[in-house]
Amino acid sequence: MMKSRKGFTLIELLIVVVIIGILAAIAIPKFSNTKEKAYVAAMKADLRNLVTAEEAYFSDNAVYTTTLTADQYRTSTGVTNLTIAVGTGYFIATVDHTATGVSCTIEVGTGTRDGEPVCN
Repeated sequence: MMKSRKGFTLIELLIVVVIIGILAAIAIPKFSNTKEKAYVAAMKADLRNLVTAEEAYFSDNAVYTTTLTADQYRTSTGVTNLTIAVGTGYFIATVDHTATGVSCTIEVGTGTRDGEPVCN
């Protein structure tokens, strides 16, 4: 009479470990890319919110401003280096994110991709 076999062989366990390793190798880079996409989306959303704040300021004062108070505009966590350049009837704003080397810019009133955030 043969004994009934219980448990797994070493080969079966090694195959499972290899499959888990392959799945992890596929999933980890996708997760890293997802985080960067979220950071870029936050910067774009902040720039669109800035356009709203600038237009509200413009409707009251007939000029754009380089300084907005915290009541008028706030950036998301990690979004830094807000730079606003203004001219007669236009403004250009740029932001960075602390977790990535990406910078996003939006232009309003320049005729170049008006109101559309562009990231590099």
